[in-house]
Amino acid sequence: MTDDWMPPLPAELAAGLVALLDGEELDTDLYRGARNPGGEGRVFGGQVIAQALQAAQRSVDGKVAHSLHAYFMRAGDERLPIIYRVVRDFDGRSFANHRVIALQRGAPILNMIASFQVPEDGLAHQDPLPADLPGPEDLPSEAELRREHAHLIPEGSRVAFLRRRSPIDIRPVHPRGWFSPVARPPISHSWFRVVAPIADDPALHRAALAYASDMALMATSMMPHGVSWMTPGLQAASLDHALWLHEPARADEWLLYATDSPWAGHGRGINRGRVFTRDGRLVASVAQEGLIRLRP
Repeated sequence: MTDDWMPPLPAELAAGLVALLDGEELDTDLYRGARNPGGEGRVFGGQVIAQALQAAQRSVDGKVAHSLHAYFMRAGDERLPIIYRVVRDFDGRSFANHRVIALQRGAPILNMIASFQVPEDGLAHQDPLPADLPGPEDLPSEAELRREHAHLIPEGSRVAFLRRRSPIDIRPVHPRGWFSPVARPPISHSWFRVVAPIADDPALHRAALAYASDMALMATSMMPHGVSWMTPGLQAASLDHALWLHEPARADEWLLYATDSPWAGHGRGINRGRVFTRDGRLVASVAQEGLIRLRP
C-alpha cells in the first residue's frame, strides 16, 4: 500500500452508512437509494434490504416494522442508483403490509413485503443468550484478520483486500478460514455493531440492523463442506431474506449474531440467525436461503 493512504475514520464510515440508507424522496412512495461510494461490481444484498426497509418505514405512521420478507431476483449494479417504489397493500388498525419493489434500468432486482404493527403488550418468552462466549473486546476485528492473512492474497489484489473498510465492525468468535477452510459443524457466533455512534432514530437502527443481518450468515451453510467465498468454482448468492424485529435495539452497540444451518442441498443452503443484545435480549431473528453451487 502507498504510505500516504489513510483509512477512513470510524465516524466517517458510520456517517457514510447513514447517508447510504437515507433515500431521496422523488415523489409519494417513490425513492432513490444512493450508490455506495467506491463500490464495485454487485450491490451488497444488505444494502438493498436496508434501503427498501427505510422506504417502507417512511410510508407508515404510528406503526413499527416487525418483519420483512424479501426475494432477490437480479444482481444490483454498484454503478447505478436504485429506485424504490412502495405499494401500500394493506393498512389496518393494528397492522399494515407495504410492498417495496427495488429497480435498476427499469427491471426489479428485489421484491420485499414489510409488516408493521401498532406497539402492544402480550405473552412473552425468548431463547437464552448463548453461554460461555468471549466478549467482543477479547476478539480481533475483521480488519485485523485481513492484515493477518494478507500474505495469502495475490499481490495484485492485496491492496484492495487490505483497504476494504466496512461501517459494520464484525468480530467472529471462531474466525473462518477464507483460503484454507476446514469442514466443521454449521454453527457460528459473531459480535457486530456500527463502527461509531449514529443518531437515536429507531427506524435508522432497524435499517442498520437489517443491513448487518446479511453479513456472516450465508457462509454458515458452507461450513460443513469445507468451502468459502474464495473457493475456486463456488457460485454463491442470496436468494431470499427474512427478518423479524422483536425488540428495539441500538445497532451501534454490540450485538451477538448466532447463526446455524439445518440443511443444504440441490445447490442451495438454509441459514438461520438470532440477534441478542449483551444483556441477553433476543431482538431479531433471521432466515435466508442462498445459492451455494460448486462447479468443477
